[in-house]
Amino acid sequence: MSHASHFAIDVPDSLIQRAKRGDRQAFEQIYRWFERPIYTLGLRLCGQPAEAQEVLQDSMIKVMTRIGEFKGQSPFWGWLRQIAVNEALMRLRRSAKGFKEEDVYDSDLADNGTAMPPQAAEAAQMIEALQTLPAITRSVLWLYHVEGFTHEEIAGQMGKTPSFSKSQLSRGTRKLRDTLAIRPTTGTES
Repeated sequence: MSHASHFAIDVPDSLIQRAKRGDRQAFEQIYRWFERPIYTLGLRLCGQPAEAQEVLQDSMIKVMTRIGEFKGQSPFWGWLRQIAVNEALMRLRRSAKGFKEEDVYDSDLADNGTAMPPQAAEAAQMIEALQTLPAITRSVLWLYHVEGFTHEEIAGQMGKTPSFSKSQLSRGTRKLRDTLAIRPTTGTES
């Protein structure tokens, strides 16, 4: 299905403890390790470099001010990723291009598989195609395929239902196939 998140960086507990005590060098190390994954997440969800930079800055400020809340019951990277996802989704909600209800559900879409087409492996081509999608659809695709969130988790993050997430994934996959001129595989070859 999906591969490990780009956030899956093993952060030593000693570094986290130093950061909790206010050690600036510890925060700088955490920032350096997570700068690229947070920026990339912000860019893919929000679609604009300036927005991605804001997501990065807001996320890291929140990490610095709330690191004392991290209890270590799950990996640090998962806690930090959740902060970044929340920041990106809040930006989408506040933007004019954010979560609009119109044209969101497609009950007539057949489930033609949600796996990303193998022909779309060219990163630059895929990024261009992703940019053509509405922000909400692009966000669902990224959270599902890249970050490994389930439909239930995505729905919870967006305040929607799992069927909303599924329909956006199906819609986005179909639009990407159309944009990239890729025919869906049916399991039988002609």
